[in-house]
Amino acid sequence: MKNRIASVVLLIACSMPLLAQWEKYAISGVPRDAKGRVQTDARTPRTANGKPDLSGNWVRGDRDPLPQELAGVVARGTGDSGAVVVEPRPAPFPPDPNAPPLATFFDLGANIPGGLPYTPWAADLKKARMATNNKDNPDANCLPMGITQFHMQPQPRKIVQTANLILILYEANYGLRYIYTDGRKLPPQGDPLSWWYGYSVGHWEGDTLVVETNNLRGAETGSNDGWLDVRGSPYSEQAHFTERFRRPTFGKLEIDVKVDDPKSYTKPFTVRINQRFVDEEPIEFVCNENQQFRQRIKVE
Repeated sequence: MKNRIASVVLLIACSMPLLAQWEKYAISGVPRDAKGRVQTDARTPRTANGKPDLSGNWVRGDRDPLPQELAGVVARGTGDSGAVVVEPRPAPFPPDPNAPPLATFFDLGANIPGGLPYTPWAADLKKARMATNNKDNPDANCLPMGITQFHMQPQPRKIVQTANLILILYEANYGLRYIYTDGRKLPPQGDPLSWWYGYSVGHWEGDTLVVETNNLRGAETGSNDGWLDVRGSPYSEQAHFTERFRRPTFGKLEIDVKVDDPKSYTKPFTVRINQRFVDEEPIEFVCNENQQFRQRIKVE
């Protein structure tokens, strides 16, 4: 149990934003009040063609309750062992009764009645991952993460929106994702080489950006890719993700993620992940020069 707690705390420590940030700079085009604070409830910005402009710096807006493994060992700041620990904070957005269940950082389906609908293959794989204290989580090993893990990371990300391409630059593990909005179609499954982040194409349905992604590196035989969350809920090479991005106000970004993966789940499911605008730039975060997480976690 002690090693399991240490594993979870170190996972959080690897995921937390660094205390240092770039020098503050007043970003142009940001609505502010008389005291210079961002007016998060201001109108949604729009591009020249009238579509919502998703550009900006964002962090996850939802806050999870702490998992059972950390009950009684979490405090503000630094713990007795020297590991960085965290406290839950109130979510900045009121609950939306019309939204899909909120995703959680540790367990993607914690708010889905009955949990995620695992197939026997996926349930066995998750169990095996948890049996080794989730030491192979790509986040803990400075590897590219899956779509939902990136969305739920507490570290910021920058969205850059152009007419034909949207980029998402994640501070966490220096992730970079391309979403093509130039009218191309999603390629057939298995056609292009599978990518860490898959192949993503987007189109607009009114004020909603709909993004479809396939051809991901999944949890194929002999591979340990394909993590939806910290506890190892898998996705396979058959996964198809559909994300629906909405920016109802200047300071809020809503992302509904549908996962359709018949190898891993008996039916498709959808979760909501909220993002909030932040008035600061992401920093460089490269963790692969001397990553020793695996050496520090022992499995009993």
